[in-house]
Amino acid sequence: VQLYIRDKVASISRPIKELKAFKKVLIKAGESATIKLTLTKDDLSFYNQDGDLVFEPGEFEISIGTNSRDVITESIMID
Repeated sequence: VQLYIRDKVASISRPIKELKAFKKVLIKAGESATIKLTLTKDDLSFYNQDGDLVFEPGEFEISIGTNSRDVITESIMID
């Protein structure tokens, strides 16, 4: 399972998909599993031109899937 974020509006250019968490899980055919991945404020932060870690509130896309192309995406607002 892979979790990606995208900062929709930032003061500097950010990656379109940035891998923030992943977990390898072996599941047999016909089985299912619940996987928990956690994002922190630092996961949504970035380094600015001065090298400082900053968090800018706004809209983020969270994408989860088995690879970078086959994902389910939702947008969230963080103040």
